[in-house]
Amino acid sequence: MNKSELIDAVAAAADIPKAAAGRALDAMIDSVTDTLKNGDQVVLVGFGTFAVKERAARTGRNPQTGQPIEIKAAKVPSFKAGKALKDAVN
Repeated sequence: MNKSELIDAVAAAADIPKAAAGRALDAMIDSVTDTLKNGDQVVLVGFGTFAVKERAARTGRNPQTGQPIEIKAAKVPSFKAGKALKDAVN
């Protein structure tokens, strides 16, 4: 499912216009992004948790030359599915 298909599904389920569903989805994505930028997490009970995790610096290898390279530490977004979502999938 891509974004436009998700917007169509939300519009049909909530009985709202597609434009309003698109704005709502964009607002939700922006809110989650802003919260993660601030270092906080977003918990949607039953669905899952969006959080930021720290990835440590490490040494990797250039696949073409085999030379070792240093990979910087980074913050990466993560998602952990909630119990209700896991149960719905299984």
